[in-house]
Amino acid sequence: MSRGRPFVSLAFATAVGLWVPGVAAQPPGPPPGPQGPPPTPRAAAPIDLTGYWVSIVNEDWRWRMITPAKGDAVGVPLNAKGRELANAWNPATDGSCLAYGAAGVMRMPTRVHITWEGDSILKIETDAGQQVRKLVFGKPAAAQGPRTLQGQSMAEWERTSAGSGFLGIGPAGPPPPGGSLKVVTTGLTGGWLRKNGIPYSENTVVTEHFDRFPAPDNTEWFVVTTTVEDPTYLMGPFVTSSHFRREMDGSKWNPRACKAAGS
Repeated sequence: MSRGRPFVSLAFATAVGLWVPGVAAQPPGPPPGPQGPPPTPRAAAPIDLTGYWVSIVNEDWRWRMITPAKGDAVGVPLNAKGRELANAWNPATDGSCLAYGAAGVMRMPTRVHITWEGDSILKIETDAGQQVRKLVFGKPAAAQGPRTLQGQSMAEWERTSAGSGFLGIGPAGPPPPGGSLKVVTTGLTGGWLRKNGIPYSENTVVTEHFDRFPAPDNTEWFVVTTTVEDPTYLMGPFVTSSHFRREMDGSKWNPRACKAAGS
């Protein structure tokens, strides 16, 4: 430790009444006034997910880019009831909208267009299957309404906390400003986890975390980590990570409808 001039902080000096050059005693300020309303979810967003993005299939290619064979459920923790239903899949139903529900659509080879609908709803449109997801910030509505293929998705921002060690930054400094988007979806009709009829039920809860990050080649990406929990057809959580790269515009946007149930 240095034996030179001892260090005295300004706060300590003021507290004990020491005189500090250039600092005069300050009278107490006026009481704080009323605070304004909190920022909207749109204004408070720690990351920007809006724009056009394309999925980059860098894992599970054989189950995502082509329709797997009947009964091929490798990697999915199906229980006996789920395996029975998967083995009963009819290949003639390939392309059904049941594969484009909230538990499976982000695994598709697709482009997504993300926009704000007002200040509290983040909308995700897919060109594969032409689906629309609405991620709603705030308290859920009292009346949930009928079950749907995309269900009801409740969203919230999760901010990066200082000193958390995120991205390798520890006590030497806080992590960069940012955070992620957490989405929990319920109220589903049930559907398929893969295009070959691997099932999930209406009791499913889908939890997603969206994180945006830059790459060394100056491209922008987001990854969505999805956890599917279904007490009806799964023995445990089914977890996947899907990557999307940002596109300059919508010039490659190519909507393609899925097959309605029964067609």
